[in-house]
Amino acid sequence: MIERKFEIIVREYDSDSELGDDERNLIIAAKRASADAYAPYSGFMVGVSVMLGNGMVINGNNRENAAFPSGSCAERTALNYAGANFPGEKITKMAICASYGDTFTDEPVSPCGSCRQLISEEEDRTGGAIRLILYGKKKVRIIDGIANLLPFQFNKSILKG
Repeated sequence: MIERKFEIIVREYDSDSELGDDERNLIIAAKRASADAYAPYSGFMVGVSVMLGNGMVINGNNRENAAFPSGSCAERTALNYAGANFPGEKITKMAICASYGDTFTDEPVSPCGSCRQLISEEEDRTGGAIRLILYGKKKVRIIDGIANLLPFQFNKSILKG
């Protein structure tokens, strides 16, 4: 048996004021997007803003459905819209935030497993890492590339076997 230790790289900030303009503006857009989430069952309103390589920003939010699990996560909403409408553009950055009503979470939220897989697929499709900006009132996490959240990715390299 071989035991291996894997390292992930995450930068944490005490405030979004320590970030660059692009990151702060994406967080602001994600916060606005979360206000329009449709979450009547959980009350957990998630907003996402993605920046494309051309500088355009696409917003998304979660869309719950009484027929669980038919709803859609905010990340999937934004990524699928971007891919369908701007298939030649790389996604360079993605900001994610969540709130209960007007109160944002203290800790940053990270994408669920399905969304991590979709982000992995998008990185694989375009050949570029996506910078994830995870917002919480008490801290912000910056993660460069999905491999830092999903170290054992299932991707096209496995299917070529």
